[in-house]
Amino acid sequence: MIYPTRRAIYLLLLGAPMALALGLIRPELWLVAPGWIGVIIACLILDTIAGANPRHLSLDAHFPHQVGVGDPFDLSLSATGRAVPPRAELALALDERLAEGGRLADDMRRTGAGDALVRTLSLTASRRGQARIEALWIRWAGPLGLVWKQRKFRVDGAIHVVPSLRAVTDEGSRLFQRNSWFGLRQQRFRGEGTEFEALAEYQPGMDRRAIDWNASARHVKLLAKEYRVERDNRVVLAIDSGRTMAEPVGGMPRVDRAVSAALLLAYVGLKLGDRISFFSFAAKPQTLTPAYMHTQDFPALQRAASLIDYAHVESNFTLALTTLSAQLNRRSLIILFTEFTDATSADLMIRAAGRLVQKHRLLFVVIKDEEVESEERRRPESGADVTRSNVAAAMLRDRQFVIARLQRLGADVIEVPADAMGASAVEAYLGIKQKGSL
Repeated sequence: MIYPTRRAIYLLLLGAPMALALGLIRPELWLVAPGWIGVIIACLILDTIAGANPRHLSLDAHFPHQVGVGDPFDLSLSATGRAVPPRAELALALDERLAEGGRLADDMRRTGAGDALVRTLSLTASRRGQARIEALWIRWAGPLGLVWKQRKFRVDGAIHVVPSLRAVTDEGSRLFQRNSWFGLRQQRFRGEGTEFEALAEYQPGMDRRAIDWNASARHVKLLAKEYRVERDNRVVLAIDSGRTMAEPVGGMPRVDRAVSAALLLAYVGLKLGDRISFFSFAAKPQTLTPAYMHTQDFPALQRAASLIDYAHVESNFTLALTTLSAQLNRRSLIILFTEFTDATSADLMIRAAGRLVQKHRLLFVVIKDEEVESEERRRPESGADVTRSNVAAAMLRDRQFVIARLQRLGADVIEVPADAMGASAVEAYLGIKQKGSL
């Protein structure tokens, strides 16, 4: 496509007042105005012919087919052809996950060799899903600056935005270095646990509740029961993807932070020999993966996590937790990533959790609402500030009331900062694991 620039339009419009002025002052010079327009048109034709031809351009675009949410990546563009201009403007039509508004404008410059226009754009995916790169427009002005030469390229590329594994690899390596003594060797731990191992002579420091009085009477000495910590526990990572979890915190939706933390937990759990599965729900249960127990199964868990979608409906805890309980045929550790705002909306969740905790170990992981906490702590300077502070205090009070009710039922609840969600959840999991209290 070739079309005039703003400069060419202004120069053409300049001929109208010139013709009017000459017609009033020197009517015999009226041919100057048409001559001026003819010169501009000739210059437009010359500018169109001179320089690079858009039809001779070819585009080469390089980008990864899969990126993690929140991880930066490069989109490399190269336009080659005969007599390419020294500089060109570009515009991209792409998914809103990659650029706000779905549009991105920049410029390209010629390389030293002079046969290619290159540009590398640094992008970051903000949400999971399939982000499409639809089309690219390149345009440049002719040598005289009177015409734009433009070429549209259909890219039709797709980038799969999946949960980020950067935190999984970095944080997982750090945690295993710190806890390398636990779970990395095939050995049996005696002491606290869930499976009976053997009888041993009672020693000072042992738990007196472990004394087997019947066996002690038969052997005429104190004998205590020793237990073995299980290694193949069933761990279900349940992720609430309802309306509240779709809201952003710290620039990223809560559900994305929960998915990243769950992947870190899955990585650690597979390393420790547990059986890990994913479960997601919103208005209804969405998916329950098989129980994986080998580290080579981690990509399958990653693919399942990438399919957890954003839902803008209220979560149905009763249906979800009842369905999950029916699918579990043995005692399991259920780590539930969710969010609750007040006691009224959390009532159904508490009732469903009360039925689930009778058979399984339940751990709730929720993100601290630092914005509400800051409003509650901020010194008021006006009447509106006092109102906001009181509302924030009431919200935090309701939140603590819900946590207290869950803890009285026997569930564990941890409130974690958004940026430390994965590490805090792993610490809680390892604490349960080391105590053998599953």
